[in-house]
Amino acid sequence: VQLQASGGGLVQAGGSLRLSCAASGSIVSINAMNWYRQAPGNERELVARISSSGSITVYANSVKGRFTISRDNAKNTVYLQMNSLKLEDTAVYYCNIHGPGYEFWGQGTQVTVSS
Repeated sequence: VQLQASGGGLVQAGGSLRLSCAASGSIVSINAMNWYRQAPGNERELVARISSSGSITVYANSVKGRFTISRDNAKNTVYLQMNSLKLEDTAVYYCNIHGPGYEFWGQGTQVTVSS
């Protein structure tokens, strides 16, 4: 199983980016799909989580109202729409998926917000 994340880059504060993460390979019943991030010197933190049906989402307080997580189960893909980006959103963003007896991580995509 591979998770391919894309969509990171350099953006000015107040701008937007959309991250995507596609899972490929032999996958059965993906449950939660998550986005984490890790800034230099910080621990990896959960940014957003979405349930298998997409009906339940959870966000870190720091991104509520600015980020939106979604998924396309037909494509085994999870998205993170990031609006009103702030300097403190600069980090490497990782996608993560859970299923029956498994957990996989993507390779990370860099998001840099400039002033």
